[in-house]
Formats: sequence, C-alpha cells, structure tokens
Amino acid sequence: MGRIYQRGDIYYIDYSVNGLRIRKKISKSKRVAELALKDVEVKLAKGEIGIVENDYAIPDFFQEYLVFSKTNHSDKTFLRYRVIIDHFLHFLERHPRIHHLSDLNPKLFEDYKTWRRTKHVMPNGQPVFEGEPVPKTARLGAKANTINMELGTLRTIMNQAIKWGYLKENPTRGVSMLKVNDSKKPRFLTEQECKKLLDECGAELHPIFYTFLNTGMRLSELINLTWDDIDFMRKKIKIQTKSFWHPKTGEREIPMNKGMEELLTGLQKRKKKASQFVFHLKNGPKIPDNYLRKKLIVIAKRCGFSDVTKIHSLRHTFASHLIMKGVDLPTVQKLMGHSDIQTTMIYSHLSPDHLVAAVDKLSFLSGDEED
Repeated sequence: MGRIYQRGDIYYIDYSVNGLRIRKKISKSKRVAELALKDVEVKLAKGEIGIVENDYAIPDFFQEYLVFSKTNHSDKTFLRYRVIIDHFLHFLERHPRIHHLSDLNPKLFEDYKTWRRTKHVMPNGQPVFEGEPVPKTARLGAKANTINMELGTLRTIMNQAIKWGYLKENPTRGVSMLKVNDSKKPRFLTEQECKKLLDECGAELHPIFYTFLNTGMRLSELINLTWDDIDFMRKKIKIQTKSFWHPKTGEREIPMNKGMEELLTGLQKRKKKASQFVFHLKNGPKIPDNYLRKKLIVIAKRCGFSDVTKIHSLRHTFASHLIMKGVDLPTVQKLMGHSDIQTTMIYSHLSPDHLVAAVDKLSFLSGDEED
C-alpha cells in the first residue's frame, strides 16, 4: 500500500515497486493526490507497474540518449534529434510537475502538438522562446509536417527508453499525427526533364546524377559510397555502416539495373587508386556535403526548371516514377529505406488506379454462377 503526505502546500504519493521506494509530487489538491495514488495501486495490482528499476529524470535520460545517438546515427540525424529534444525540454518548462519518465503521458504529447501549433516559429521551424521579441520573419505555428516529424522522433526516443528498461510502455502511444494540408507535394522531374538534366551535366556530374535517378539514394548515402559497397556478383549496391558514417534508417540493398551495372563497371575500370569512394572530386577527395546541390541549381536553371533546387528532388523522382509504373508502396518503401510507410504514402496520389487494380484482382463468383 502507498501513502499520501504533504510538504508545504503540495501533496505527494509514496509507494514501492520491486523494493524500490518511489515518491512523486502530485498537486496542491489532496483529492487529486488520492486519485493518483488509487491509480498507481490499481496498476500495481494489474502488474502494469514493476518493470522499471529506476525512474529516470527526463533531462538525464535525454542526455544519455544523445550519447547513444552520437554513436549510432549520422551527424545530421544526431543534430535533428538534439534540436527536437531541446524543443521538448523547453515545452516541459511549462509543466513544473513533470520530472521523471514515468510522469510522461499521452495527454502531455497532445499538449506539445498544440504548443508547437500555436507558438511563433522561425521559417526553419525553430520556436521563438517566450520572453524573446518576435522577429518579423516568424510565423504563428509550426507546419503539421514538422510537428508530425517531431512526434515521430519523440516516439522513437521513447521506444529506446523501453528497450533500456526505463519505461514499460510508450507514453506517445495513441497520440495521432496531424492531418497534413500545409505542405507541398514533392517536386519530381519528368522523363524529358531527366534527359535534359543528364545531357547538361557533363562528364564529371553525369554518373552522379544518373545514379541518384536510378537508385533513389540519399545525398549522404551517395557521397559516402565506397567500392566495398558494390557487389557486382549479386548486382546489388549496399547501403551499410562504416567506421566514419552511419545510414539514416539502417542498412539496405538497392538492386542495380542494367544501366547502373554498366556505369559502375566503367567507373571501376578507371577509378583513382588513392580514393576508396565511388564518387569523388577530380583528384580523389570526398565530395563536400553542399557541392552537388550548388551544381544542381546551376544546371537546373540552365535547363529551364529553376524550381529544382535540392538533391532530394532526384530521390523524389526515383520514387515517383516507380509508383507511376505500377510498383507497390511497400516495395518503394524498402528501396527508399523509409522506416515508416507513412513517409512513402506521399507518393500514393501518383497512382490513382492502384486501388482499382487491386480490387480487379478479385474474382468471386456471383450466386447464379456457382456450381
């Protein structure tokens, strides 16, 4: 059995789990504290509390998670996780009673969605913190797509807390994503635009942009691709962890089509001995992160489609044309390396006939045709 006690004008609950004594600050209301204790006792009786050995302080857990992320994720992913954690910790400053992982609950994450939707943010989604002047470039509310991405990241982080034994269930469970109606559909190139782009590339960039269009690789995957990743025997390109780089969503394989096989075979025959990278600068060094985007902007403008300003548009082009040629969404998800099918669903509008085609595969007999 637990108990209620009071310090100053605040009521606390005190109970034990697996011999570990836990005390939690609840409310100024004795009645609320009584209800909280009763809820804990019911969960204890049902065995819904008891796995967690240590009730971690939220900032301590996030700091531990960032150490894990720094080791296991790419620099870009680590930075994204750190920014989102900073946002969430800033939000928790509005909830002084929330201290430990066990204090987190679905309602809190629903409140986080509301907070991000109703507070001023900069064009990049960074919140304008309370007490600071609101810049002219700020807008009211982060976009639904941004909030969904942050919620998905927090869900992933909480899943890690479960794996480490710090939580029994994910406190984001049941928290729904926002309906996205404020984001643009991804820009992709038509077949004619792809041909024009490749014709304008020149000898240095043609193999690189051809590879983007035929594999759907992310920028970081391509510039970190080494010859050890190319399996000519199996005709596969391996996106795999290296000592200096980690894939964003884990390892996968991309089949080579005939064109990619011929291109990579030709590159291997004249590769620079000093470079381990498949694609590199003229004398062998690794391609800098922003180098290819700058080149793409110049070439796309020359081609007459200056709205193509991101390397990611070539990845969108790969996925979009697969969908338009009838490839199913789960296959595209696997080829793209999406961890969530919802990410792949942004391309579903390109195949309006796929539902009709699916139903047409059924051929149940009507009653008067039965034997």
